Amino acid sequence: MQFDQFKLSSTIQKAIKDKGYTTPTPIQAQSIPSILEGRDLMGCAQTGTGKTAAFAIPTLERLNQARGSGDWGKGVKALIVTPTRELAIQIDENFTAYGKGLNLKNAVIFGGVKQHAQVKQLKSGVDILIATPGRLNDLINQGYIKLDNLKIFTLDEADRMLDMGFIHDVKKIIAKIPKKRQTLFFSATMPDAIVGLANSLLKNPKKVEVAPVSSTAETVEQQLYYVDRDNKRALLHHILQDPAIPSALVFTRTKYGADKLVRFLDKAGIKAAAIHGNKSQNARQAAISKFKDNKLKVLVATDIAARGIDINELSHVINFEIPNEPETYVHRIGRTGRAKNSGIAMSFSDREEKKHVAAIHKLINKQIPTVDDHPFPMGSTIVQVPGTEGTNARINDRPKPRSNRFRGNRRRR
Repeated sequence: MQFDQFKLSSTIQKAIKDKGYTTPTPIQAQSIPSILEGRDLMGCAQTGTGKTAAFAIPTLERLNQARGSGDWGKGVKALIVTPTRELAIQIDENFTAYGKGLNLKNAVIFGGVKQHAQVKQLKSGVDILIATPGRLNDLINQGYIKLDNLKIFTLDEADRMLDMGFIHDVKKIIAKIPKKRQTLFFSATMPDAIVGLANSLLKNPKKVEVAPVSSTAETVEQQLYYVDRDNKRALLHHILQDPAIPSALVFTRTKYGADKLVRFLDKAGIKAAAIHGNKSQNARQAAISKFKDNKLKVLVATDIAARGIDINELSHVINFEIPNEPETYVHRIGRTGRAKNSGIAMSFSDREEKKHVAAIHKLINKQIPTVDDHPFPMGSTIVQVPGTEGTNARINDRPKPRSNRFRGNRRRR
């Protein structure tokens, strides 16, 4: 099947062609016809499978038809709820691209920034709203968002909502939307809590399952490096000297560790920036933009970005630390090898992390090939990269807090 075989308006077909799309991915091929028919849908698909287009394209078509038939009214017509700011922004960008020429207004709202600009856009009229749960509930409660005429509700990355503690916020949103609606539900995994939520939302849904989370894309070459914890930075520096690596997305486990690794890379002469939950939205978007524009060689991220960065040309992902949950590994390396491009995922494991590697092998049902030919095998002398003096502390070792004893004495005086 080709995109031009879908029952889509000529305007949307042109927008799809402008994006260079001809053949739909499996989830697009299975989802788009059912959504166009008005059916509820439950999709289980990992990141990088073309999921956003699978719901964005038919949503635009159905709204375009509804407006033409006079079934319209005021307020938001399509609501997409997603867990992270980065993902919300990317979904908004996709709606803008696929909806070019339709005269449907889309907007994105999220927390971490002042609400004034978002409220101004809402007041001007919005047909399609992409939102994170917290800010959405805030603006609904303030009376800036009306959902009485909502036609399509999409819940994206439902399992991530659960992981991040947003399910209560999501249930508040569901209580405020019309019972008569089309619901689209997407999740990379289906734990019991998510299945229960889906069953409460969907009516006779079309079920689509593509590339479950236990699978990794064939376009991604996986590599495993065993290295002592104190030599991980030296190994990373060594690997990044390879001219075949123009840029890399590097994952750490903690926000503090991400910042410390950026300081190390800067001292080593490698341009880098970090994104994590403590960074402002503007700082995070600026870092991502610089990375996309090749002004940074390395973007260091915590798992907040594991499902929130969409860079088709990203060639390398490096797990500086092995994630505690094996599913997170699949999401991380899914940042590369996208849109039929190839990619390489490198993972550094110390002795303590071997148990996490074993869990990953069990989940993906295969062994990650080990790279033994590198300068820092386990048991090697600890190496200090020239110019990085003062960064000897382990990445996630926080400085000891200063004693409050004398402060207490001052207070008593």
